[in-house]
Amino acid sequence: MSYAIVFSSHTGNTALLAQTIRDTLPGDYLYFGTPDPKALEAETVYVGFWTDKGSCDESIAQFLKTLTNQKVFLFGTAGFGGSPEYFEQILKRVSENLGENTQLVGSYMCQGKMPQAVRDRYEVMEESPRRTAMLQNFDQAVSHPDQQDLENLKTALTR
Repeated sequence: MSYAIVFSSHTGNTALLAQTIRDTLPGDYLYFGTPDPKALEAETVYVGFWTDKGSCDESIAQFLKTLTNQKVFLFGTAGFGGSPEYFEQILKRVSENLGENTQLVGSYMCQGKMPQAVRDRYEVMEESPRRTAMLQNFDQAVSHPDQQDLENLKTALTR
């Protein structure tokens, strides 16, 4: 099986997942890095993204549209997290970008830390339950992806 690992990582969270995949899978990969046509030669493509407005960023969306006849495993991170239903919604939106005749063979998502600038924006918001929830979520996300997230990813790869 030939494979490639393609990812976009805004804060390093998705890159950590990509490195875990590279370290976990047997054999040599054809390509590892940001979207590139070289990855299209692989039979299976592991595609990673950071969540941008409830979906993947534009570079990954465009790359997914170029895939044809490959098996695809999607993986990603989201600053807001904790809910499997939320992650499923994101994965569904991302998978809508898949090219013709691709086969989605698996997926994995976890929470990822956000830049301090995000918390700074939340702190200046007017006091409200929403603001409190956003600050709590930010503080919870600081440690992610953690070791358990990486172990869960390894398990998802072997299903």
